[in-house]
Order: sequence, then C-alpha cells, then structure tokens
Amino acid sequence: MSFHVSLSEGGESAEGGFHAPGPGSFELPPVFHVADFGVTKPMLLLILSAVLILAFTIAASGKRQLVPGRLQFAGEAVYGFVRNTLARDNIGSEHYMKFVPYLFSLFMFILVNNYYGIIPFLQFSSFSRIGFVIPLAIISWFVYIGTGVWKHGLFGYLKHATMPSGVSGPILLLLVPLEFFSNILVRPVTLTLRLFGNMFAGHLLLILFATGGAALLTSGNLLYGGVGILSFALGIGVSFLEMLVMFLQAYVFTLLSSMYIGEALADEH
Repeated sequence: MSFHVSLSEGGESAEGGFHAPGPGSFELPPVFHVADFGVTKPMLLLILSAVLILAFTIAASGKRQLVPGRLQFAGEAVYGFVRNTLARDNIGSEHYMKFVPYLFSLFMFILVNNYYGIIPFLQFSSFSRIGFVIPLAIISWFVYIGTGVWKHGLFGYLKHATMPSGVSGPILLLLVPLEFFSNILVRPVTLTLRLFGNMFAGHLLLILFATGGAALLTSGNLLYGGVGILSFALGIGVSFLEMLVMFLQAYVFTLLSSMYIGEALADEH
C-alpha cells in the first residue's frame, strides 16, 4: 500500500492521504454561538484558567496555618517564587510589592494556559494563538511605560529610556533612535513572538508526531508501522520537553516584564 505525504500549501496530500499539520490546525471551529459570535475552545480555556487560578488562590490562602498543608504550601511556594525571584530581585526592595499581584497573576495565567497543551481532552495551548498573546504583551508594555512616566515624568522617562548615561555629543543622533526603537517599540513585539513562537511550534510538533504516527501505523505497511511506533515514542519525549518549555516561557515572559519595570524605575539608564 502506498503512503503519500505532502507538505504542500494547506497541509493536504494531493492524493487525499495524510494531511500534514500546519497553521490551519489551530483554526478550531466554534463550540457554540452567542448570537452571531462564535465561541471557540481557546476562548473557553482562557475563562477556565481564570476560574482555576482564582479557585486555587482562594483555597490556598483561605485557611492559613502555621504548619501549612500541601495546598497552602504550593500556593506559598509559587507566590514566594514570583515575589522574591522575579519581583524583588529585578525591581528592587522599595517598589517591588506594588507589582507582585500583577506579576503573580501573569505568571499563573501563562503557566496554566501553556499546560493545557499536555492535558488529555484539552490538549491545546491557548498561547499558540498569537491573538491571545498580543494583549498580554500590550498590558506589560503599558505597565512598565506607565511606571516610567510615574517615576520620571513623560519627557523625563523618554530621556531616561533613550539617552544612555555618560554619553553625549553627535553619537546621540544615532543612539537615541536606536534606544527608542529597542526599549519602547520592539519590546512588546519580542515578548509576543517569544511566547507565541514556542507554544505554536511545540503544539505543531505534538500534532505531527501523533497524527503522523497514527497514519503510519494504519498504512498497512510493516516498515511504516515500525516508524509509526517510533513516531509515538518521539512524541512522548517531545511532550516531556514541552513541559519544561511551557514553564520556561511563563517564567521568561514574567521575568522580562519585571526587568522592564525595574529599568523604568531605575535612576539611570
């Protein structure tokens, strides 16, 4: 039995065989409609993550004890990690507590939505859709720009963000536009692409190994069947790797947000 795989545009085999995954795999149909508005699975996952995080924080902090139980210990561990490692170390001891609620919420929100990608029956990382990542990057952008304006004033912050201390003369004609582009315009773009790119690529790999392995196993060819088993084994290995990547992307996004806030509060560029 012949087995044809094509990676042509649209991800479909010209002979109607294996359909290679591609960007179209992320275009999920609506689960239901509200009037003429289609509610998709990723939208429901975002709402579910807010409910889960709220329930977890209430349960972990509701009955605090001197000797914490497992749930309280888990909540305190995550909160302490964000407060000490991400907020205080990057923002400084004077102002960091003002930003802990935002950074904690940001870390938890990204973490939960990332790990949907390996949970059976859900199996979709919300942030593999760029439309869900952009608002998070914009919020972080507003937070650190607003923090800088609050600390230095509008024009003071523009000077702080674009003019390196100790530099003067004609070189500023080159440095100021570059610093403005790098520190103010590009940062939300890099925040977006880093999280989206990793979640998109990881989910695409998992789809490829799962659907490709299934197609090979059902091809009727003994050799292809062996490769199909190998594909499933590689898919399991990639799943474990993705668990690490999912945590790291939540950590990096929150880390960079805290670093940008710390830079906005700094007295010198």
